[in-house]
Amino acid sequence: MRATVDLEGRLLRPAPPERFGPAELDGLPEPVRRHLAQAIAPGTPLHTAARLRMRGAIKVGRWLPFRVRQVLSPREGFVWSARAAGLIAGSDRYLEGAGAMQWKLAGLVTVAAGDGPDVSRSAAGRAGAEGVWLPTALLPRFGVRWSAPAGDHVTAAFEVGETPVELHLRLDRAGRVTWLAFDRWGDPDGAGTSTWRPASPRWTSSSHGFGWHRFGGEITGYASFGGLTIPSAGRLGWHPGGDRFTDGEFFRYRITELQPAGPAGAGGTGAGSR
Repeated sequence: MRATVDLEGRLLRPAPPERFGPAELDGLPEPVRRHLAQAIAPGTPLHTAARLRMRGAIKVGRWLPFRVRQVLSPREGFVWSARAAGLIAGSDRYLEGAGAMQWKLAGLVTVAAGDGPDVSRSAAGRAGAEGVWLPTALLPRFGVRWSAPAGDHVTAAFEVGETPVELHLRLDRAGRVTWLAFDRWGDPDGAGTSTWRPASPRWTSSSHGFGWHRFGGEITGYASFGGLTIPSAGRLGWHPGGDRFTDGEFFRYRITELQPAGPAGAGGTGAGSR
């Protein structure tokens, strides 16, 4: 527990003193301006980290309910601590270039664990994509390169460590995200192998079978927290936008709290509707 708290503290950097205003959107294409203007209220601190709580269901063979607390800094990493079905508890994390996961049944039996370069690269992409939950962290001033291939389609390109991320966001007329996708490192079809490390109860994946695969899905709800309006509910997984998403979907979420980090932060709860 102490180790988790220490990791969270390293991610929770306070916001800079500046606040959001029209100048942050200068030079951006109209669809990007429309998206960011609806997501960030004027005068909102330029948060780069936040605490979140969410609940939902995750498919691990079958769908299991979960509750989560998370610390997120999209350009730096995350700690996602959860309890599923009341019995399985653990965390996924990414920080300083290293990703890892550790899950136990009743606190005793390890049911899933992993680390290594494949886990790290996949987790880095996840951290970046979850920036849609903290849109101030995706402003151009933080090195994010926005473009608009169409009036209802914008992209945000940046790096998390050495991992490239290019988010594709489909927008409604108000500029809200209705669908997202990006190329994420992974092995969704289970073609890779794993190696047991006898010195500790962990698995390290091999690179065989891993590659860049489309990840994303549908946004089903919105909520406002402390000046930020975010896609607070959705259905996500591998192979979005096609027939394979039926099998690839494994994560359904609803964010119930978001509290931006640091003295400049303002938190709260909200409920959004599509």
